Amino acid sequence: MAKNKLKKTLGSLNPGDLICVEWCDASVGKSSNSGIRIDIPVKSWGVYVGVFGERAKHIVLAQNSFRYSDGLFDLDYTAIPASWALELEVVAKSHIPEVTAKSLVNSFLLGGHRTFKHQRTFQRRASTHDRLD
Repeated sequence: MAKNKLKKTLGSLNPGDLICVEWCDASVGKSSNSGIRIDIPVKSWGVYVGVFGERAKHIVLAQNSFRYSDGLFDLDYTAIPASWALELEVVAKSHIPEVTAKSLVNSFLLGGHRTFKHQRTFQRRASTHDRLD
């Protein structure tokens, strides 16, 4: 995906949109059977939270919601370096209600210290008392 097209598509997204990002993960330069292989293709689906990062912009997706019997639930977040994105498809606009999407953003921002240094992608779980449904 061309840089300008990605920027335009990202600009049209709102927290709560369900998206699929096709990207290439980092590798050690080879796979176990086929010799040298640099590109490791990945497709990540999730609820768009936003673009974050000071030095390198990352597309943040909420990917899993775990509900526990005590009323708490956990959310998994994944950040994909925007410069590694090959394609970005909007699967469903406003997949979750706006108020819930705002809670996702707040949960991510308040979920604790995060760093983008020396990490290809990261996954983080944030606990909250609010539920997504």
